[in-house]
Amino acid sequence: MAERAFLSFLILFLISLISGGFIFYQYNILVNREEVKTLENLLKFDEKTYKDVLNIWQEREKKFEETANKKYFDIFQEIK
Repeated sequence: MAERAFLSFLILFLISLISGGFIFYQYNILVNREEVKTLENLLKFDEKTYKDVLNIWQEREKKFEETANKKYFDIFQEIK
């Protein structure tokens, strides 16, 4: 193999190009084709879920606003 270093380099280089191209095709091109097909079915707006999430956010906002008016005991204050 060392006697024909250039020829060995060319053969290994071609093998790596072919295997790299095959891996790129499998994990990039084929996956992108499959995603396009599945996204068409997933784009549905569920109004009930939207209302549930909106109610949860409104409840959290009310609780957050209530805490702004509440006075808490200061644990770092000296005892008199």
